[in-house]
Amino acid sequence: MPIYMRYLISTFVVVADQITKIIADRSIELYEQIYVLPVFNWTLHYNKGAAFSFLSNAGGWQRYFLTGISAVVSIVLIIWLARLLKTEKVMTWALALILGGAVGNLIDRVIYGHVIDFIEVHWKTAYFPSFNIADAGITVGTILLLWATFTEGREEQATGPSNETDREQ
Repeated sequence: MPIYMRYLISTFVVVADQITKIIADRSIELYEQIYVLPVFNWTLHYNKGAAFSFLSNAGGWQRYFLTGISAVVSIVLIIWLARLLKTEKVMTWALALILGGAVGNLIDRVIYGHVIDFIEVHWKTAYFPSFNIADAGITVGTILLLWATFTEGREEQATGPSNETDREQ
C-alpha cells in the first residue's frame, strides 16, 4: 500500500469522527437517549477521562496528561506507519485506524477539554460505555494489530526475511 494511502485511512477516520461528533453535539441534549434499535441508542456524553471514563473525576490535570500521551502516541504511530514494509498489509490498516482514532480524540481534548461520546450499545439493562468513531477505530485497529502480530511475523518466517526493497516509498 502506498504511504499516502496509509495516512488517507487515518484522515478518513479523523474526518468521520469529527463530523459525527459535531452532529451529535449539536443535535442531542447531554445524556438524552434517542432510540435507534433495540440494542443501540444515540446519547451524548462528555468524557473527561480515558477509556471507560478512567480518571474522569481527577480534578482537571488529566486533560493535559491525556493530551500529552495522545500526542506522543500519534507521533510514534506516524513514524511507525512510514517505516512499515509494503508486505505488512494488516499492520498498515491496524496502525492507520489507531492513528486516526488517537488524533480524533486528541482534537477533542485540545478544543473542548473532553471527548465527545455518542454511541450507546446495550442489551436489556446492561449498557456498554458510550463511545465514538475514534474509539471504534482504535478498537478495530488494536484487534488488527494483535492479529498482525501473530500472523505477519509467521508469514515472513515461512517465506524468508524481508529486505529493504520491500519498503515502499
